[in-house]
Amino acid sequence: MFKPERIYFEKDIINYQLGKELMDKYKEIPKIEIESHNNIEEMRNKSNKEFPYMKRNLIIGTRKTNKFVPNHKTSDFLVPYTSSGCTAACMYCYLVCNYNKCAYLRLFVNREEMLDKIIRTANKSDRKLVFEIGSNSDLILENTITGNLKWTIENFKNVKNGFLTLPTKFDMVEDILELDHNGKVTIRVSVNPNEIINNVEFGTSSLSNRIKAINKLKEAGYKVGILIAPVIFLDNWKTLYLDLIKKLDLELSKKVKEEVFFEIIFMTYSYIHTKINEEAFPNAINIFDKEKMTGRGRGKYWYKNDIREEGKKFFIEKMHRYFPNNTIEYIV
Repeated sequence: MFKPERIYFEKDIINYQLGKELMDKYKEIPKIEIESHNNIEEMRNKSNKEFPYMKRNLIIGTRKTNKFVPNHKTSDFLVPYTSSGCTAACMYCYLVCNYNKCAYLRLFVNREEMLDKIIRTANKSDRKLVFEIGSNSDLILENTITGNLKWTIENFKNVKNGFLTLPTKFDMVEDILELDHNGKVTIRVSVNPNEIINNVEFGTSSLSNRIKAINKLKEAGYKVGILIAPVIFLDNWKTLYLDLIKKLDLELSKKVKEEVFFEIIFMTYSYIHTKINEEAFPNAINIFDKEKMTGRGRGKYWYKNDIREEGKKFFIEKMHRYFPNNTIEYIV
């Protein structure tokens, strides 16, 4: 259970029920009042090497912008929701590209306003709409602090044309297993080989526990998906990912394998990651390989075309062999 060392808060959070609850829950934690969760000078001025320690703090405020972004993968819209950032420290985290070293966990207490917009949008639609509510954070993790995911599911279950989806790298799903979700929620669990989880995805749940969580979620009636993401092409990547696929085949329940779908995403990286990781994790493995990666614009990198094509062929072949009845929604 995450326990913050310090809380930074906007003063108007006490005007919201969740804000009051969080301030009471953490009444013994030192607190600092701030003007805006987006501009904490003390945090911005810290060095890159302090990145993992910054994640021990908790920032509480209100979300001021709530723009829905069209999406064409497993949802219709990416929706800013009740949190951004995370307490974990994955060395490739794409949120670092947006927030730099300030990719710590921020909680937004005006959840009623955000969920109301989703519900109104769904109710106006004459077709099914899927809203991705976890693109900026991990709501399974956040739920252990706020209870927001449980609250969301309970208040969304009767929306006619609306469905929710979210990804996670965590296994703490017990709080939502007994809920009446009415088939409205899809939870997609991200997996990687143990070697990558242990050495790159710092602070996340183990592979075995993630697989157990998938089985529990399916048993509770949730639609589940699996992200093999991000694929990191280490020198022994074929062995690592074949072992991962075999482990999934062995340990996923029959119910899961009847309906689960897959998403496969190759890692992207950035100059910002390089600078932070060099200072924050000096003894960690280097996941940037200049021989395998090429520029993608604005200081970002992705794998060269020949590596990507080899990866696509590998995953299509192996997934067809071990999961012939399941779909790969996309490989990117």
